[in-house]
Amino acid sequence: MWRFLRESTAIAQAEFTKLVRDPTEVFSRAIQPVLWLVIFGQVLAHVHGIYTGEAGYLAFLTPGILAQSVLFSAIFYGIAVIWERDLGVVHKLLVSPALRGSLVFGKAVAAGFRGFVQAVVIYFIAMALHVSIRHDPIAIAGVFAAVLLGSGIFSTFSLIIACIVKTRERFMGIGQLMTMPMFFASNAIYPLKLMPDWLQVIARINPLTYLVDVLRGFMLPERTSVHSGLTDFAILIAVFVLLQGVAIRLYPTLAE
Repeated sequence: MWRFLRESTAIAQAEFTKLVRDPTEVFSRAIQPVLWLVIFGQVLAHVHGIYTGEAGYLAFLTPGILAQSVLFSAIFYGIAVIWERDLGVVHKLLVSPALRGSLVFGKAVAAGFRGFVQAVVIYFIAMALHVSIRHDPIAIAGVFAAVLLGSGIFSTFSLIIACIVKTRERFMGIGQLMTMPMFFASNAIYPLKLMPDWLQVIARINPLTYLVDVLRGFMLPERTSVHSGLTDFAILIAVFVLLQGVAIRLYPTLAE
């Protein structure tokens, strides 16, 4: 166990160092939530066509845009792994004595750093727009825990795609194909009850739905989440463990 944690920490630290040296991608992706909340959210907040209970639409949308930012920043994480394969980094890692689980888990933890930046950006935007969200330590800790878990899920899913397609061109096509359907087939910008029955079925097996739900539970003073935080976290952890198992089995094939 100690060996696993030590090796995972080393992988995550290496990824964090790369992020600190070149934070361009993180800051460029921070522009997207600004556009969604300042333009899309402000417009829809005046339409009053989407019933969100006691919470205003802008407050209802804020956790959904945070989840979207986590998804979009993590889902293309696999392309960096393909670059590493082309540069020979993956081959060096695979011939090292490091556990395969450490290599995959460390990558997932590293993706959480990008998610944390997105969360900070969202909080500042919410403050600027006077959105009523919780700022107590427990709520913030819950949000960052959910962001870390969500980043791990989508980055691991991205790694699985990278192991299957093995080329940057194919990965970009599949990544773009996956992100928008996952976003719109979730409760990020509208409640589940507004969806047709067939879309609700898809939304309930979409992990982004549960990430949005747990973020709303921690961020909003009003009760807008469908499930309890424990239920959401349990489902997200189960998905993460499942994806980690698949990624660990596929990761060595990336070097082929």
